[in-house]
Amino acid sequence: MPELPEVETVRRGLAPVMEGQVMARVEVNRPDLRWPFPERMAERLTGQRVLQLRRRSKYLLADLESGETLLVHLGMSGRMTVSGDPLGRFVHDHPAAQKHDHVVFHMENGARITFNDPRRFGAMDLMETATADQHKLLSVLGPEPLGNEFDEAYLIAAFRGKNTPVKSALLDQGIVAGLGNIYVCEALFRCGISPLRKAGQISAARVASLVPAIRDVLERAILAGGSSLKDFRQADGELGYFQHSFDVYGREGEPCHTPGCDQVINRKVQSGRSTFYCPSCQR
Repeated sequence: MPELPEVETVRRGLAPVMEGQVMARVEVNRPDLRWPFPERMAERLTGQRVLQLRRRSKYLLADLESGETLLVHLGMSGRMTVSGDPLGRFVHDHPAAQKHDHVVFHMENGARITFNDPRRFGAMDLMETATADQHKLLSVLGPEPLGNEFDEAYLIAAFRGKNTPVKSALLDQGIVAGLGNIYVCEALFRCGISPLRKAGQISAARVASLVPAIRDVLERAILAGGSSLKDFRQADGELGYFQHSFDVYGREGEPCHTPGCDQVINRKVQSGRSTFYCPSCQR
């Protein structure tokens, strides 16, 4: 499932053709994805200008001139790709319609944004912009890991007394929003912290070291266009490349990248998810 860097990459790709632009026509080609679409969604979106395209955790949020906000979640296989961009940033002509093109945004500037989702685990919703933070999916989220509210003091306090493994704590969206399996594994390796350690038993100094490590790995992943493991594509249809920089994720049995370390990367299942780590470098 796309994590924060992948969603931010898509947001940055869509912004030039959506922000400040009018949705001239919106096609909704089925009644639902993970849950039913909002009532009259196509009608409510058609003719609306997108004032701002932002991201909260793993959700895309398009603030509209109507005072409503469109929430989009890509799910496991959802893609939002651009074609026919008049700004010249996207070279793709409008493709023929595909079986899983569930929502298509025809922009007044000639661009077309297609939401394609073969597995239909994605989702869309409409809500009042003024109260968007109270939406059931957004109200439970912790601070953004790239924002000012996520700092060393906050994370130390959040981990205090926690008996869950540190990896599980970082995947808790109520503690920090947007982190997923890939980037938590990578950040823990950079800090030399075992994913098996209980969050509340890690020293304050080591917990504090996670904050810059998390930010660095996320920023590097965004610059690389995210990680393409199965279905993810950027808004121009291209793959992300950060998977070529993984230190531990997906590298079970391969040598550790730390100079002088003779161990191989291990894999352990935690809460149904694969955890990758070096048993020597991470304590």
